[in-house]
Amino acid sequence: MTDTMSNSDPILVTGAAGFIGFHVARRLLELRRAVVGLDNLNAYYDPNLKQTRLDHLRPFANFRFEKMDLADRESVAELFGAHRFPVVMHLAAQAGVRYSLGDPHAYASANLTGFINILEGCRHHGCRHLVYASSSSVYGANTGLPFRVGDNVDHPVSLYGATKKANELMAHAYAHLFALPATGLRFFTVYGPWGRPDMAVWSFTAAIVEGRPIRLFNHGRMRRDFTYIDDVVEAVVRLIDRPPQGNPAWSGDAPDPASSSAPWRVYNIGNNRPIEVTEVVRLLEQALGKAAIRELAPMQPGDVPETRADVADLASVVGFAPKTPIEDGIERFVRWYLDYRQSRRRGA
Repeated sequence: MTDTMSNSDPILVTGAAGFIGFHVARRLLELRRAVVGLDNLNAYYDPNLKQTRLDHLRPFANFRFEKMDLADRESVAELFGAHRFPVVMHLAAQAGVRYSLGDPHAYASANLTGFINILEGCRHHGCRHLVYASSSSVYGANTGLPFRVGDNVDHPVSLYGATKKANELMAHAYAHLFALPATGLRFFTVYGPWGRPDMAVWSFTAAIVEGRPIRLFNHGRMRRDFTYIDDVVEAVVRLIDRPPQGNPAWSGDAPDPASSSAPWRVYNIGNNRPIEVTEVVRLLEQALGKAAIRELAPMQPGDVPETRADVADLASVVGFAPKTPIEDGIERFVRWYLDYRQSRRRGA
């Protein structure tokens, strides 16, 4: 932690009832940082899961929760005016590639309008570092692997990916115009306890337990850079007190897409070891002691066949190295899921 920022200064964590936001908020609270958590608790997936996550944060004396929609311009401005957050961890978003095909306006509201309200709050109230969630989806039609932050990302294949690329561009404009230090995090297929029910690891586990078929897109030949939540949180926390500086070597004649003369950077946060989704299914079967019913399906619009993160930049800045093998991560998730499912059945 820097000398210029007191542990009593509250950090804003948006999406605090969401998967990554909950884990980041809890880690900060364990480090005795004061946290204001914000979430709108929408029904994209079970709000009870979000409330249960919050129940694990509320016992911390240095935690305060605000239920708020980031698209509400006046409420967001009032919140920033009241707290003048030195650090903002913006992890709220409308997530999901496939959902964006059916409800594009939800992405415009949450990911674009909500983000401009965050940027304005940071601009007007002295924020010293904005850290925000981007996504591996920005790589879109790129096929060169591994994906590098220096790659061109001008060809999104989903509206979700397009909104995340827009967030990076909007953050750069504010970094350039108002010297707002901004760090974008391109997350790669994060999984683990307290995850999202719409993502593969959770949905496959639930289907196997309940005897329902699991749908394997691209006929099971999808490869993903599955990244365990603890590794993600470690990287995020290490970056908090490292606001980017302008890159003195940056040149508009040969612009580096990953940095700028402004205080702006983007990083990949991934495992750097992609595996086929069918291997995840095998590991889940092994951990659950039960066979999956497989249903092969074609590639879905907006999906890509493989992701893999080059994390060299992140390693050089904060020493990031993913430590959790997929075998261990899957086993930990299954243990958590079975406990959580049992507690829900008991009405806990």
